[in-house]
Amino acid sequence: MADTTASRALWRLTDQGPEPRPWPASARSLDDATRLLPPGFYTTFRTFDHKRRVLGLRQHLRRLYAPLSGPPPVSPAMLRSGLRRALAAFPEDEARVRLVMVPDDAVYALLEPLPHWPPEIYSHGVATIVVPLERPRPWEKRTDFIRQRAQLIALMRARGAFEALMAPRGRIREGLTSNFFWIRDGILHTAKQFVLRGVTRQAVLQVAREMDIPRRYRALPVEDIPSLDEAFLTSSSRGIVPIVRIDEHIVGSDRPGPLTRQLMDGYTRYVQTRAERI
Repeated sequence: MADTTASRALWRLTDQGPEPRPWPASARSLDDATRLLPPGFYTTFRTFDHKRRVLGLRQHLRRLYAPLSGPPPVSPAMLRSGLRRALAAFPEDEARVRLVMVPDDAVYALLEPLPHWPPEIYSHGVATIVVPLERPRPWEKRTDFIRQRAQLIALMRARGAFEALMAPRGRIREGLTSNFFWIRDGILHTAKQFVLRGVTRQAVLQVAREMDIPRRYRALPVEDIPSLDEAFLTSSSRGIVPIVRIDEHIVGSDRPGPLTRQLMDGYTRYVQTRAERI
């Protein structure tokens, strides 16, 4: 992945207007900068169409505001206005954005250049590992989880894995930073309960519905990994990424499978027509 240290930006958004803040000198990623902010809730996404559109922005904002028990520090309309200003001032063509809702304070917008993922992760697939971790209340994206997962991300990278799949009580539910799908006998599966209902996950399920691909909601038992035909992960920043290895097990033919490739093409078309203006 290309280096993205050249330009990053931090803005504080309130109903009084957006305010640029210095990017923390010690922070080399969105995760680093998030850990330096007060605790709160977050959502992460990428821009399209030269920073003018986002896929599922309404869903991202709904999830960001949902956990609040009191008045929000910024209205959704002012948040959108501040985000447009922050993106207009950002020098890159596209951005990866994280919004952090700190109750009784502000929403912080953290921006970095959109990572240029190597094309091989899409054409050849990636390796993953299984970890016995459970995220409490996964439908609430709390920033304290970013701190909790830091050691597992280091372990994942040390083992040459692209993602770690969380499997509490022996069933794979989702990834540390992604949703997880698996395919067997032409049926698309994903966990329904105790997972983040990610925006890209919902888009993929809609694409599968429009393609008449059968769907089942079920977490994958770890002992069933060797019998998989295909698997992939989804996230707002990366789209659909095929999985060809889980721990020591090769998935399918060790290449992205036909149904995964079909969904990848469908998702690309879906984004082109459904991404909404900020």
